Amino acid sequence: MVTQKPGTDDSRAAASRTDPLTLEVVELIGSVVARYYEEYEVAAGKHALTGAQARVLGLLSLEPMPMRRIAQKLKCEPSNVTGIVDRLEARGLVERRPDPADRRVKLAAPTEEGLDTARSLRESLDFAREPLGELSREERVSLRGLLQRMLGQGGAP
Repeated sequence: MVTQKPGTDDSRAAASRTDPLTLEVVELIGSVVARYYEEYEVAAGKHALTGAQARVLGLLSLEPMPMRRIAQKLKCEPSNVTGIVDRLEARGLVERRPDPADRRVKLAAPTEEGLDTARSLRESLDFAREPLGELSREERVSLRGLLQRMLGQGGAP
């Protein structure tokens, strides 16, 4: 076992992960995520959808995509996505179509009804939108950059 001298980069990094401010920020992020998912489940239920179905429909409303890519974005197994898309397809909200770039690949794409449902879902999610509306544009840009950095997406330094 290697022990670090106090004041070294590794010991400072370890301390910063457990300092009270970091723990409070982690707790606040957890609370935001929990409230967002809770509201998302309620909004999805109003359309007789599960939260997972609503999230897939929301993704597909941005662009059609293959199951594997949906699974990557949702961080789940492709077989789970297949079942979700099957149920959305049975409801007439999604359809499968060949990928024009590779006819061997099937894309899941929203139908007109699916696009309408996704739009309605987005409009009903007030929890995230309303508090963000109270922030100035500069604050929202700063928050976006910080979140991108946290996710390793290269936001502003």
